[in-house]
Amino acid sequence: MAQIKIYGIEKRLNLIKRELSDTIHRCIVEALEFPENKRSHRFIPLAPEDIYYPAGRTHDYIIIEIVMMEGRKKETKKRLIQLLYERIRKEVRLSASDIEICILEQPAYHFGFRGMTGDEMLLDYKVEV
Repeated sequence: MAQIKIYGIEKRLNLIKRELSDTIHRCIVEALEFPENKRSHRFIPLAPEDIYYPAGRTHDYIIIEIVMMEGRKKETKKRLIQLLYERIRKEVRLSASDIEICILEQPAYHFGFRGMTGDEMLLDYKVEV
């Protein structure tokens, strides 16, 4: 289980939503060994006055939050971050300085889906990768 939230300035984010979602999804599938049909992305477009970002960033600035069940190795999470930077720069044409990524992990029992908690579910993918 991984849920992705992407924050950015509305005007720019809306132009790249599909391309960005496709790129992020390919990285998740590869790094976390997720099935193709497990995409859960939410775009949070913000008015320019609703986001303050560090100096040296542009209006292309985005924040990617990935919430997932704990259990992946440090190397797996680092590989995911590396893939995201590499492919978003190449495929979506955003600068690395305009991309911030945060992975938030929670115990499986903190998730609820299909009427059960995550630790009760029989998943069709591995968490310990």
